[in-house]
Amino acid sequence: MTEVAVLERSHDFGCELRRRRTEALLSLEELGRLVHYSKGQLSKVERGLKRPTPELARLCDTQLRAGGALSALVPRQEADRPLPDSGYDGEVWLMRLDQDGSSSFQPVRRRSVIAAGAASVLTMHVEAAGTPDPSGAGADTVVDASRLLFDQFRRIGQASGPASVLPPLIAQTHALEQLAMRSGSRTRAALLVLASRYAEYTGWMAQELGDDRSALWWTDRAVQLARAGDDPALVVYSWVRRSLLCLYRGQLRESVELSERALNSDAPPRVRGLAAQHLAQGLAAEGSHDACMRSLEQARGLLDRGLSDPVAPVLGASHLPDVVAMFTGWCLYELGRPDEAAQVLDREHARIPEHAMRTRARYGVRRALAHAAAGEINHACHLTREVLPSVRLTHSATIVADLRRLAHTLGRHPRQASVRKIGPELSAALALHSPAPRGHSHA
Repeated sequence: MTEVAVLERSHDFGCELRRRRTEALLSLEELGRLVHYSKGQLSKVERGLKRPTPELARLCDTQLRAGGALSALVPRQEADRPLPDSGYDGEVWLMRLDQDGSSSFQPVRRRSVIAAGAASVLTMHVEAAGTPDPSGAGADTVVDASRLLFDQFRRIGQASGPASVLPPLIAQTHALEQLAMRSGSRTRAALLVLASRYAEYTGWMAQELGDDRSALWWTDRAVQLARAGDDPALVVYSWVRRSLLCLYRGQLRESVELSERALNSDAPPRVRGLAAQHLAQGLAAEGSHDACMRSLEQARGLLDRGLSDPVAPVLGASHLPDVVAMFTGWCLYELGRPDEAAQVLDREHARIPEHAMRTRARYGVRRALAHAAAGEINHACHLTREVLPSVRLTHSATIVADLRRLAHTLGRHPRQASVRKIGPELSAALALHSPAPRGHSHA
């Protein structure tokens, strides 16, 4: 969207906001108290001197009962930024360990690997496929051990940054692929399916590192492995993962369409339930309250039916006692109902296990954001101070995205002593995060 178009949309929003506010017989000061913006800030928005944010639009939609009409007038600057090409075709990843203890993964073309004389993972697969193990001796033990190891990787990923788990995740994914090619048909499928789960989680950790291209690469790899292992569920789940990437990039329509595609598939109930859950997020961001609530209800029904295999690695969140309730809280925030959201997030955050630091950091930031948007500034600053150590520890790009929203919300109240006091700590936490450099280096 051009700068001129953005300004025109901002002007349209300001005119419509003024019209609906006067029809509701509210002064600027009265509306400001309801949405926790100052009279001056709202005045600038109404006059087209200040761009409205999606958060302000949803708050005003709720208070003025506009049914999403105001949100529809807010320009979304991220919406035109497409997902990057994963670059999956014709590419492999090589790992490098440096003397200082750092590691990196560099995507290269297969031809470059062969020309350099390197023994790539894919060439090893070809060689190994010619000498299968007809008995599958030892493969079952490896499958069982690797499943247990996967749970440990997820636990480590909860208590550290994604860079610390990416190297072993990638190595284990390749090891399972290699073993599958050497195994008989009895265990090959199980090994490939397990490798696909490792690859999918690797993609999530790459996204947490802020590397969307690598996240898509590993999601595509997970799909290839799942197909080879005759597991169509993960193929559909990849649409759910892509919908989440679109959601974080502000591509709401694409996010909703991908979630609907997965929801309307013949995938198992759990995958469709996760699709309904993410569909609700997209609908909430669009301001569609009733459709969002229906999708959350559908998600609960599907997830209750779709009990996971107690042995296989679980798809989706695994550290939330009631994932739909937590998502409901966040959707209420997105819908411009921060008071209701804060109540739900308070209750559900208390139920997260202490060891799940990444999950506690994610919803701790969202909890603080809900309280801040509800006008409880001192309490929001208190919650922010509590959660910042976990944010620094887990080094998550997606959590930091929410932290920036929190900083922006608190920044609307510069006269509050608690805001001035937390400001330097909040700025320092934001400064710690930087996108992964090209070459995917992980110190």
